[in-house]
Amino acid sequence: MKIIADENIPFLKGVLEPFADVIYMRGEGITKRDILDADAMIIRTRTKCNRNLLDGTSVKFIATATIGSDHIDMNYCRENSVNVAVASGCNAWGVVQYVLAVINLLKPMETNTPDGLTAGIIGAGNVGERVAFILEQLGYRVLRCDPPVKNKISLGEFPPVLGPSPVDRTKLSTPNFYDIDEVFERSDIISVHLPLQADTNKYIGERFFGLIKNKPLFINTSRGDVIDEDSLFSNRKKIDKLVLDVWSSEPVINKKLLSLTDIATPHIAGYSLEGKINATVMSVRAIASYFGIEALKDFSINPPEFPSLPMEDRSHPGLTKILSDSFPVMKEDKKMREDPDSFEKQRSSYILRREIPQEVYLNIAARIKQYPY
Repeated sequence: MKIIADENIPFLKGVLEPFADVIYMRGEGITKRDILDADAMIIRTRTKCNRNLLDGTSVKFIATATIGSDHIDMNYCRENSVNVAVASGCNAWGVVQYVLAVINLLKPMETNTPDGLTAGIIGAGNVGERVAFILEQLGYRVLRCDPPVKNKISLGEFPPVLGPSPVDRTKLSTPNFYDIDEVFERSDIISVHLPLQADTNKYIGERFFGLIKNKPLFINTSRGDVIDEDSLFSNRKKIDKLVLDVWSSEPVINKKLLSLTDIATPHIAGYSLEGKINATVMSVRAIASYFGIEALKDFSINPPEFPSLPMEDRSHPGLTKILSDSFPVMKEDKKMREDPDSFEKQRSSYILRREIPQEVYLNIAARIKQYPY
């Protein structure tokens, strides 16, 4: 068996070699010639798997160590019996950490409560629902916008939140969900968590930006192309603070847009040690299941234990310190502004941060509810 793997997928080297001939390459440099006789690929977003790459090859299985699949032509794969495994939710808690870190930096609280701030979550999937859940626990009013999920809940179905440490959706009901117009009209914070697909490409544009009333903090950690950049430019004055981790045409980014941001990073919101471990584990298990490699079906990697926290840190100031210590986001922002042309190098050489576990957020939230001031 022959497997072509992206060389920047961590913790992978040496795992599959006892069972396959594994060739590691730069993801963006993989060509048809490289995969002509390959049985499988393990990739990231930088490898565009479409007809041009796959047609005429022997590839029958693709594992992507990412939460999205917009870099894969899923219709082509279905029509040509190429199986695809996506690491859904693998880095969701890393994105939660990013969103909370930038909120704490740009909309800091003077007390232990968010003082009535409303957070709009556009896309309440595996990532967005976790963000919504933790913000609610911390005292924010949350407006979820996700019509497909709302529709399922109206029918008594509760789609699972995929990935490690899931949250429970069964207590939600349709009143927890709002139209996107209302999210833009009422929110003090707007965080975008949409998948990139045909109906979300350039989805957030002039009509929605025109509804803004509260000069919100606007955050996009999903995909750059879900935002219409021209509309963002023309409506920038309606937004108080702008945070972008994702960009159209990555790794070549719009420097004019960069100049309009308050925090800019090179698509590393989900780049935590735990997130990368989860993605690799899920990809290896998917390969093992498909090809019948019994020894790897329960493959795991155990990260170091997250440092314990003293009780006095279990407060909102404590959370702010934990976030700033575990994720000094302004260092990444500084690198981006100094050398935006090295976007891909910054992303591939990023030192993986530790991901704050769900139970830490919940412990702090409980402490805040007990001692709100």
